[in-house]
This record gives sequence, structure tokens and C-alpha cells, in this order.
Amino acid sequence: MCMIQDIKKRATHRSKIIEGQFKGLVKAIEEEKYCIDILTQSLAIQQSLKSLNKLILENHLKTHVKDGMGASNDDTQEALIKELLELYELTSVRGSK
Repeated sequence: MCMIQDIKKRATHRSKIIEGQFKGLVKAIEEEKYCIDILTQSLAIQQSLKSLNKLILENHLKTHVKDGMGASNDDTQEALIKELLELYELTSVRGSK
């Protein structure tokens, strides 16, 4: 995988923060802390993961997608489009009422 060094550094740092947050969450559950405090911690982790995902997506767009869309090979371009559409599907909320 080709990562831009600045993004790699920021993503690694953010991942370590998430690791600490998650350990805190596990501890809070084990210690049967107040439910709202546990939920607050869980939601903070989700926000941190969204931020990490944005960094990884930024890297992907600036490297793989930029290079692939510049290629003259239609199969490469179609594969990238399919990949991004599948990622979009993963982020779409389905079946919520």
C-alpha cells in the first residue's frame, strides 16, 4: 500500500488514540460504569473512527484513485469506480426505521 507519509503519521497517531479509548471503554463496561458514560465513550470512539476513515480515504483518493483514473486502461478505471461504489454502500444506512 502506498501511503503519503504525513497521512500515515496522522493515521497512526489517531489509531493509537482510538486504542486507548477502546481500552477505556472495556474497563468502563467491566466496572459497570454509568450507562450514559459508556455510551458517551462508545460514541466518541465512533467519531474517532470516522475521522480515521476520512484520512485513509484521503490517502486512497490522492494515490490509487488519482493514478488509476489517469490510466488509459478502462478496466482499471471501472474497478476503481466499483470499489468506491461498494464503499459507499457500506456507509449507507439501510433498513433503519
